[in-house]
Amino acid sequence: MTNRVLIPVLAALALCLPGMAQAERLKDLVTVQGVRENALIGYGLVVGLDGSGDQTTQAPFTSQSFANMLKEFGVNLPPNASIQLKNTAAVVVTASLPPFVRPGQTIDVTVSSIGNARSLRGGTLLMTPLKGADGQIYSIAQGNVVVSGAGASAGGSKVQVNHLSVGRIANGATVERAVQAAVGQDGYVQLDAGTADFGTVDRIVAAINRRFGSGMAAAADARMIMVRAPATPNERVSFIAQLESIEVQPVAAAAKVVINARTGSVVMNQVVQVAACAVAHGNLSVVISSEPVVSQPAPFSQGQTVVAQRSQIELKQGGGSLMEIKPAANLSDVVKAINALGANPQDLIAILQAMKAANALRAELEII
Repeated sequence: MTNRVLIPVLAALALCLPGMAQAERLKDLVTVQGVRENALIGYGLVVGLDGSGDQTTQAPFTSQSFANMLKEFGVNLPPNASIQLKNTAAVVVTASLPPFVRPGQTIDVTVSSIGNARSLRGGTLLMTPLKGADGQIYSIAQGNVVVSGAGASAGGSKVQVNHLSVGRIANGATVERAVQAAVGQDGYVQLDAGTADFGTVDRIVAAINRRFGSGMAAAADARMIMVRAPATPNERVSFIAQLESIEVQPVAAAAKVVINARTGSVVMNQVVQVAACAVAHGNLSVVISSEPVVSQPAPFSQGQTVVAQRSQIELKQGGGSLMEIKPAANLSDVVKAINALGANPQDLIAILQAMKAANALRAELEII
């Protein structure tokens, strides 16, 4: 990859990062303890598929689930009956129960195939209980599955757009049980910062005390803040609303470089610095090509035609030179210094790791 290609990629990352910390609402910096979502999960069946369901010989649990469902409706199948289902698929249904939701309200659900169904398009999810981590049923899901993808296959050829094994049902689950969210117990509201940062927490405490008076907020650690709150629910809601509107200028984050080793993505924040160092970079590529070679026997020799593969291996190594990288104190300088090496994203990962090992990269290196 040339410098011309790599520079816009890293430059776009630089534009996503602010040059200096700006004031943000407290709502965007912290969460209120007790205000959280709860994961729900259930197992069910999707029916009405156009021959794209599970192959029951390879997914016997689909037949077992279907037989159990029929038994609930008074239909008893003969013992050891072989059920061939092409329009049914076993699925896992997942959803998130929002905070403060009440029985009778509806939530969205995601339906995912767990068998070998080719597509869930056009299917209908049968009534599926969704349970929480405590094993209790919190909602019931049912409805038509909407799949955003499309596909077709014939004669060994296949065309597919997007994913066909996962779909959604908007407002597909009705809440049957509410989760009590305890907010403001013992006269305090607990605020949890997104990341542990002593400086940012100290500024949040100072901003709250300036707004509501000294002693209203106190830091428990680098993440948790305890704030005195009114006793009645109505006053507490109004107090939290005012609390979330306070603007705080967070402390600049620690220097960090995040590398996705699977995709080759490299993201660094504004405070990354590079010390003076020298880097040698070269490209090594191996090209393997093969072509069929047909061996034809002589006439009347009773031999057989044989097709063999002839392979060619070519090794290419680009020139690598020792390049000096000058100290860089801001992101734009770091981007220019790294682009000067002419490295592709995969090579860039190795270079950054080597620079970190040599103490030339003034940042935490995280590989995900």
